[in-house]
Amino acid sequence: MLSFAWIIPLLPLLAFITIVFFTRRNQKLSSLISIGAICLSWIFSVIVIASVLKNPVPSEFEFTWLNLMGFQVKMGILIDSLTAIMLFVVCTVSSLVHIYSVGYMQGDPRFSRFFSFLSLFSFSMLGLVLANNFVEIFVFWELVGLTSYLLIGFWFEKKTASDAGKKAFITTRTGDLGFIVGILILTTAAGTFNFREMFHAVETGQIPFGILTLGAIFLFAGAVGKSAQFPLHVWLPDAMEGPTPVSALIHAATMVAAGVYLVARTMTIYLAAPNAALVVASIGCITAFMAASIGLVQNDIKRVLAYSTISQLGYMIMVLGLGGYTAGTFHLYTHAFFKALLFLGAGSVIHATQTNDIWEMGGLYPKMKITAITFIIASLSIAGIFPLSGFWSKDEILTVASHYPNPIFLIVGILVAGMTAFYMFRLCFVTFFGKPRDQHKFEHAHESPKVMTVPLMILAFLSVFAGWVGIPWLQHGYGSFVFHQEPHHAEPNYILMIVSTLVALSGIYLAYAMYYKKSISPEKLKAKFPFPYKVLYNKYYFDELYQIIIINPIMKLSGFLFNRVDVGVVDRLVNGAGNFTVFLSDVKEWFDSHIVDGAVNGIASLARGTGSGLRRIQTGQLQNYAFVIFFGLVLIILFKLS
Repeated sequence: MLSFAWIIPLLPLLAFITIVFFTRRNQKLSSLISIGAICLSWIFSVIVIASVLKNPVPSEFEFTWLNLMGFQVKMGILIDSLTAIMLFVVCTVSSLVHIYSVGYMQGDPRFSRFFSFLSLFSFSMLGLVLANNFVEIFVFWELVGLTSYLLIGFWFEKKTASDAGKKAFITTRTGDLGFIVGILILTTAAGTFNFREMFHAVETGQIPFGILTLGAIFLFAGAVGKSAQFPLHVWLPDAMEGPTPVSALIHAATMVAAGVYLVARTMTIYLAAPNAALVVASIGCITAFMAASIGLVQNDIKRVLAYSTISQLGYMIMVLGLGGYTAGTFHLYTHAFFKALLFLGAGSVIHATQTNDIWEMGGLYPKMKITAITFIIASLSIAGIFPLSGFWSKDEILTVASHYPNPIFLIVGILVAGMTAFYMFRLCFVTFFGKPRDQHKFEHAHESPKVMTVPLMILAFLSVFAGWVGIPWLQHGYGSFVFHQEPHHAEPNYILMIVSTLVALSGIYLAYAMYYKKSISPEKLKAKFPFPYKVLYNKYYFDELYQIIIINPIMKLSGFLFNRVDVGVVDRLVNGAGNFTVFLSDVKEWFDSHIVDGAVNGIASLARGTGSGLRRIQTGQLQNYAFVIFFGLVLIILFKLS
């Protein structure tokens, strides 16, 4: 396994380097290099999965990176079932996004740069998945943040895009501050950065319970930022300003998946710290409900999907906090395929209509049948309709929640399932059915080229069948492949299956009645419940709240520091130092001119005067010399006589 695993992230990195330094002017070659690299990585990821299935014993390789006074920091690779499935998911979705991007980004002046960023993004996420210690995962964690900033703000000439990139970068860095504090707490207590060594220290009770709980909560802050959990969820909807393939990659398999992966990877810590695990489950529960409720009323097709992603991530975080390791990672696996399909389908619609507003669409099904059918399949899967992939993973989450003593998690899980079905089919009915609302956009709408529709069809297949590996009554299903400590699978709960399916079907029927059949008027509901609608439409006013309590005070403090401290104190000190330096320079110039130069010039004048006087003696005239001799003799005689 190790002989193939290190190649998987290396190939996208080589593609990035090649495009940046050699092929950036050749768009076609750049895209082929990027696609070829990630497809080869996919092949090696399949080999790794096959190896893990054959020999499920985790394997690890590491080498010393730094040796500081006997304290060693190592880098390495850890291969287990979680790593294997994440490698497969990331490579699969990334490969299809790369292929789709050829059609979507056609004609963009920075086409080659886009593919270089995609390759760097894939390298970062694959490196994160393979990391065997906290130092390495943090390095790749930050590299994922950097590349997401580059891709979200790719069209930086648009202010909304550049602002969205900065918002994502700063918000996730807030969570990363907690992440690094958690790493420092846990590694100080355990004396190691290595995952397996730290987990052994946790299982043997070497870390005090209070320290373990505190470290686990701070560690989770990183996941809150990366996976857009409450209250750091505000960056993800704005990240829709990036190209749609970026949205698909971020939402399905890379950046936002990193937080869920982190919690799953450190599951041993959370099982040993139940208070921290309850915090994780509670945050996930709040996020799932909050985001799903906001998605009910949004009008931007990509923002509806963004809040859907936040909600589904909340599902995963919640069940991991409840101890449902297999259920959480199973939903991460199935969600990657149908969410990638939804975003790429949305990109196909936007590509055809040149708008994100669903109320400027309508009636697109006859013109975009492949996009419409695949989008509906993904919607059925995320709604949890039997027997699509989403049904099996959602059902397992609800089954785990039903075993928890507090029923709130199960109740929220069922409610979120109903809301998910409603807002997804609201999207389907408004976008693809009914009469066209903008005749000009409808007339120019057309099906996307095959380079975009083929990835949609592949993802549609996976949205239907990928989850079948987790059918609970299969002895060799997902639960026996990806598990924590020992193989386990939640026992099938047929009552919950029926209830959740009925709730999902009710959500679909309500959307059908409101937006297709129009037997229920959405306008009348808005008029009847204006306050809830306004709160949901404005996303619970989180952005406005943060503007008031965080951004505005910081801006005012910055203005105060600039005007009073920077200008009033720092600038005065700098200017005073400058004026004092000028004064010293003037003194030095006077001393140099009058003292140093005066002394040098005086000596020179003395030498010149002396030389001038002596020059008069050497006249070259014989009578002068005779006179001097005679005068000298007279002086000698007078001296002798006296």
